[in-house]
Amino acid sequence: MRGKSTAVAFAVLLGAFCTGHSADAATSRNARETVKQQPRAASTQHAAAASRSAKPTTAKPQQVARRAGIPAQSFAGISCVPYARSVTGMEISGNAYAWWANAAGVYARSQRPERGSVLSFRSSGGMRSGHVAVVSRVLGPREVLIDHANWEGPGIRKGTVMRGVSVIDASENNDWTSVRVQVGYSDANYGRAYPTNGFIHNRAVGSVRTAAANGFEEVAEAPAPARAHAEHLAGAIQNMARDAAR
Repeated sequence: MRGKSTAVAFAVLLGAFCTGHSADAATSRNARETVKQQPRAASTQHAAAASRSAKPTTAKPQQVARRAGIPAQSFAGISCVPYARSVTGMEISGNAYAWWANAAGVYARSQRPERGSVLSFRSSGGMRSGHVAVVSRVLGPREVLIDHANWEGPGIRKGTVMRGVSVIDASENNDWTSVRVQVGYSDANYGRAYPTNGFIHNRAVGSVRTAAANGFEEVAEAPAPARAHAEHLAGAIQNMARDAAR
C-alpha cells in the first residue's frame, strides 16, 4: 500500500514538472516572437515618420519672366536713321550727320521745308552722330512738325518714336541752319539751339515740286527763263493798255 502511494505521488510530481516545462517553453517562444516583431514594427514606424517629414519632390512649373502676351523685354526701340529710311524710302547711307553730304547729287536739298523731307542735324556736343527727322507738316516759314525716333526728353525713353513734334527755325538768316525742338510732351517749351544743314527732299536733283493743297510747302517755283518771259509779256501788255488809253 505504501509502495502504491509512493508511485502515485511520483506520477503527480512528474506531471506537474512537465506542465511547468511546457508553460515555460510556450512563454519563451512567445517572448522570442515578440522580440522578432519589435524591430520590424520600429522599422515600419521610422519609414512612415520619414515619409511624413520629407518635402514633396514634385517639380513646379518654371515661371517665365513675362506677362501675358508681353515678352520679358517689351521695349526694343529704334534709332533715327532706320526710322527715317523706313518712313521716306530714301536710300541714304551713313550715320545721321553724314546724310547731308551723302545725299548730294542724288536727292534735292534746300533751306526750305517740304512735307516728307528730312531735316538734317549736324554733329554737335552731346549729339556726335547727328540726327535726322521727317517733316510731317509745314506750319509756316519758321515752324514745322516732325516725326522722329531716338530723341530723349522728359518722360520719353531712348528709342521711342515721336510724331507731331514742333520744331522752330532759330537761325539769324531764317535759313533753317539752327533749330529748337519741342521738349518732351510740352507744346510750350523748347530746348537749346541745334545746328542743322537744311532739308533733304525725297526727289531727284533738278526736279520740280508739284503743286498741292498746302501752297507754302508744295508750290513749285517757275524756272528762271519762263519767269523772265512772263515778266516781259506782262510789261508788253501794260504798255499796250497805256497806249490805248491815250
